[in-house]
Amino acid sequence: MAARPSAISVVICTYNRAKFIGSALESLAQQQLSPALYEILIVDNNSSDATAVITKAFIANHPELDARYIFEGQQGLSYARNRGLAEAKYDIITYIDDDAYAKPDFLQAIHDFLLAHPEIVGVGGKVIPRYEAEEPAWMNPFLYGLVSKVDYGDRIKKFPRGRYPIGCNMTYRKAILQQVGGFNNALKWRADDKFINRQVQTISTEVYYLPQATVEHTIDAARTTDTGFRNVATKFGASESVRVKALGTSAYLSKLLEFLYKLAGSAVLCLYFMGQARFTQGRYTLWYRWLAMQGFLQPSKYL
Repeated sequence: MAARPSAISVVICTYNRAKFIGSALESLAQQQLSPALYEILIVDNNSSDATAVITKAFIANHPELDARYIFEGQQGLSYARNRGLAEAKYDIITYIDDDAYAKPDFLQAIHDFLLAHPEIVGVGGKVIPRYEAEEPAWMNPFLYGLVSKVDYGDRIKKFPRGRYPIGCNMTYRKAILQQVGGFNNALKWRADDKFINRQVQTISTEVYYLPQATVEHTIDAARTTDTGFRNVATKFGASESVRVKALGTSAYLSKLLEFLYKLAGSAVLCLYFMGQARFTQGRYTLWYRWLAMQGFLQPSKYL
C-alpha cells in the first residue's frame, strides 16, 4: 500500500505491559492533532497477560480513532518494530513505548515540523521520567540513560554528537526506514534505536531534537532496584556487543576500547562524587559501567 502523505503512523510495541498500556493509549486518544491525520498501531509481541484485552477494549471505546491491534509472534523488539513499519500506511512513523504518556501536543508538534521541513528525515523529543516510586538516590546526569531521560533544552537543533532519538520517542520518515532495511532483528531488547539511527545517518544527517514533542516515560519501581539496575546495565552492554559485532572486528574492538575508556572514566567520576560526599551516586556510576562491560563481554549470558 502506498504511503499517504503528511500523516503519522504511531507504533506502540508491547510485551506483557498490561499495567501501563492503557495509559499510553489514552494519551494518544487525547491528542490535539486531528484523528484524520494519524493512526495507532499496537503491536503485541506475544504477550501472555491482559494486553490484548485492554487494547481491544480501547479500540472499541474509541471508534473515532484509526487504531489497529496487530499480533507479532516472533519474539523481540526489533521484530515488533519492523512489523509496525510493514503495517504502517502513512509516511511518518512515530514509535513510543507502551509505558509512555504523550503530551497532548506531541503529534501536532511532529506533524507540523516535518511538514514544514521535508528535508528532515527524523526527530526525537524530550523524555521526562515518571517514577512509580521515588527518584533513586543514585540518579545523576551520567545515568540518565538508565531511565531514558532526554533533555537537551528548549531549542530545536540537530542532536548533539553521539546522541539520537531514543526508542520511546522516535520518529522517522517511512521511506528512509525502508531504504536502510528496517531494524536489526538480532537486537531483541536494546540498542535498536542506536542501530537505526546509525543506518539512517549513512543516508542523511538531518535528524533533529524537537523539544515540543514530549513524552513522560513511566519508570516502574522494579527498574530502580538493584536487580533492575543490574538487568538494564548488563542488557545494554550485551546489546551493544551484538550491534557492533555485526559491523565487523574493527567496530567491535573500537567499541571495546570505548567501554574500557568509559569504565576508567567512571572510576574518576566515582572519586569526584565521593569527594563531594555523594557516595551513592559515585558507587552506582562506577557499578553501571562495570555491569555494562560484563554484558558486552558475555552477551549470550544476559540476552
